[in-house]
Amino acid sequence: MRGSERMKALAALSLAVAAPAAAAQTASPEALWRSFLAPPDDARPMLRWWWFGPAVTTGEIDREIRAMKAGGFGGFEVQPVYPLSPDSDRLRNLPYLSDPFIAALRHAARTGRAEGMRVDVTGGSGWPFGGPHIPIDQAAASIRMVRVPLPAGAGELMPPAIGPGETLVRATLGATALPIGDDAISVRPSGQPREALFFVAGRTGQQVKRAALGAEGYVLDHIDPAAVANHLQTAGNRLLEAFAGGPPPDAFFSDSLEAYGSSWTGDLPAEFQRRRGYDLMAHLPALFLDTPESAAVRFDWARTLSELVDERYLAPIDAWARKHGTQFRAQVYGFPPPTLSSNALVALPEGEGADWRSFTSTRWATSAAHLYGKPLVSSEVWTWLHSPSWAATPLDMKVEADRHFLQGVTQLIGHGWPYSPPEAGEPGWAFYAAAALNDHNPWYGVMPDVTRYLQRASFLLRQGEAANSVAIYLPIEDAFAAMRPEAASVNEAMHRRVPDALIGQVLDAGYGLDFVDASALATQGVRHKALVLPRMERIDAAAYAAIAAWVEAGGRVISVGGLPSNAGGLRDGEARAKVQALSRRLRSARSTAIVEEGEIGRALAAAVPPDLRLAAPTPALGFVHRRLAEGDLYFIVNTGNTPLHTAAHFLDDRGNGSWWDALRGRQWPAGSGEIAIDLAPYESRFLLFAGAPRQAAPQTAAPVPVADGRWTLSIADRPARALPAFASWTSDPVTRYFSGTAVYRGTFDLAASRARQCLALDFGTPTPRDPSRSEARPFAALNAPVRDAARVWVNGAPAGSVWAPPYRLGLPGKLRAGRNVIEIRVSNTAVNRLAGRPRADYRLLHARFGERFTPQDQDKIAALPSGLLAAPRLVSGSCD
Repeated sequence: MRGSERMKALAALSLAVAAPAAAAQTASPEALWRSFLAPPDDARPMLRWWWFGPAVTTGEIDREIRAMKAGGFGGFEVQPVYPLSPDSDRLRNLPYLSDPFIAALRHAARTGRAEGMRVDVTGGSGWPFGGPHIPIDQAAASIRMVRVPLPAGAGELMPPAIGPGETLVRATLGATALPIGDDAISVRPSGQPREALFFVAGRTGQQVKRAALGAEGYVLDHIDPAAVANHLQTAGNRLLEAFAGGPPPDAFFSDSLEAYGSSWTGDLPAEFQRRRGYDLMAHLPALFLDTPESAAVRFDWARTLSELVDERYLAPIDAWARKHGTQFRAQVYGFPPPTLSSNALVALPEGEGADWRSFTSTRWATSAAHLYGKPLVSSEVWTWLHSPSWAATPLDMKVEADRHFLQGVTQLIGHGWPYSPPEAGEPGWAFYAAAALNDHNPWYGVMPDVTRYLQRASFLLRQGEAANSVAIYLPIEDAFAAMRPEAASVNEAMHRRVPDALIGQVLDAGYGLDFVDASALATQGVRHKALVLPRMERIDAAAYAAIAAWVEAGGRVISVGGLPSNAGGLRDGEARAKVQALSRRLRSARSTAIVEEGEIGRALAAAVPPDLRLAAPTPALGFVHRRLAEGDLYFIVNTGNTPLHTAAHFLDDRGNGSWWDALRGRQWPAGSGEIAIDLAPYESRFLLFAGAPRQAAPQTAAPVPVADGRWTLSIADRPARALPAFASWTSDPVTRYFSGTAVYRGTFDLAASRARQCLALDFGTPTPRDPSRSEARPFAALNAPVRDAARVWVNGAPAGSVWAPPYRLGLPGKLRAGRNVIEIRVSNTAVNRLAGRPRADYRLLHARFGERFTPQDQDKIAALPSGLLAAPRLVSGSCD
């Protein structure tokens, strides 16, 4: 199948996928504001719910579902994983897909539905798909080369030994093909030592990662139709039995394709011959050795693998899901190699990765969603948040979630919620490599406020359509040409081929961006105002023709280092000539700019107007631009740990901008022209150009102290005591390892004139701290005055919570003349409790089940600062 034929097939397959309905567009800014304040439940974040063992009971299932709902989560995805306890009288592991397991899943689905929650199910235990039902001849497949030395004068050699599921498919000595068999091979002797090459089609042997009890086994071959059909029949259909008599799961989930080393399948030679027009077996050395034809052969082989992933894994599972009334949600990247446009084949694409200024699988998924008209696109969020488990804070959650929103995400899938039985004690079980976000966190009392912010942001980011001005072409063709059997992944290669500096220049110049690939351009056309071509040699000829036609219609191309000169495969001579002709034409076009890496931002500025033009470059400022029926919407985020003060002109400024604060539920005028942007560390707001603001602008004068209180503290079952000074609980040996909630009670005397003023409770100013770990293990790099969440009552009435900058809570109508009592309940994380005890001993567990996990970052467990670190004060000049 030629490149253009593959694109037509992909377009046809994508049209067959039932995309979710677009979010309903509201009728007016006023209606939009009402929906923003109280968004629909389907905009709530969801949770990956780990069932360890699974050792679950119906009573604890019900309790945890209701706790999720109380925390503001809109649903869960059941993910059975490795056991955390040997079987005992009190805890029994339910074998995966057994009758007791299906009964437990059925109970969870019914309880979830009764609570009005979304219920997803992972299509296997652990990841990638596989298990005991996958025989060796359906396991993930690979091709390997074995070198056998042949001494000078030798006249025969022995082929290498092969194992179960393996086949010797080719042998060569120089340019000569050798007969294949088990016996010694006779060869003509030579006076020089030589080397024979044997090519073995075999199995990677990879086992399902983090498998539940009874789910152990081989990872399936993702491009073997029989293996995929076997899994859907054995695991998929069995899981659906848990939903019999009720609604099907909302989604059937496939995690990222981490089938490392997958590079082959049994009929690959025949499929290659049919699609590429020549015999791959005669060119196998080119996959492993660097020869003049290697790049072209590797391109054809990788392209064939990618087509088979689309046709034999993604499209069939999506069709199976639709047949059963559900939707296929999938992380469409990994090994073997899907492309960006492969996301068109699933109903609900999903990404992961928070680094919004780099290539991530998150922007890979959201870009495909924008290109193929999918308004709902999710991301796996908080995977490595503030590792080790239990150290994550509400602010950490917001910081990483905002970085996913900045990449176009509209649905958060939290990673995650560990099921934990009462027998596990406190804080209970946790996944080996993720934030533990259940109600065993002392600070869970503010979770409804955290999820309300996330719900509002998700809702508003679903409205209208993405208005990104710039597309960055992913050089997938060059990645194919450089791909080798041991690492057959496109998205992994993009980290090197789309440098951070390139993405950073586009963003810093004030442009929203999407990634695009050949299939998207050839089938969907170029929809952006400018297209950036990274340094690249190869490009698909059909996609390049679409680019050239777009340029002739007024499009602008910024190409780094030159224009492509090749089309890809070994038999693509005609396409190569077409690419070269198109490059000659584009090189002479006035709307084509050929630049070096450091000139991209300036070239874009000269080509098309930016979405926003900053007064000065500010890399910490991130934004999303969406176009609504009501007007243009921007999501503005300070991703840094210091205050941000700048100003910007916005594209399509209609002169009636208003700020919308998703955290506090307020809006106020933003003005027009050069609009000031003042954000506390990690603060975010929406800017909407439509209608008139409902509220006046908040007071911007620096807060002025009005009153200091007299404080008492009650902590760790100790009676309340006067508090002359504020310090971390960890400074006291008695409470150093305390995880929980302490009560601060302050009394303030106010004159009547003061009580009528607009006053706020100010907790102090945060200071930045070293963010060096924030990329590998994201966290809020801030010395906060509140560690880590506070709920406030004024004169016995709830007044709100404080867990994020600017650490100031407005108290309109809460205070009175005379004596006022302010109670602040402050909760920290569970990690302090862990720091005060020996590390968990998994010796007996591993002896029983094998070592299925290794807890991460255990050396980083330490008691963290906790409580109020500064005396709260009543201040005027601020009432937000």
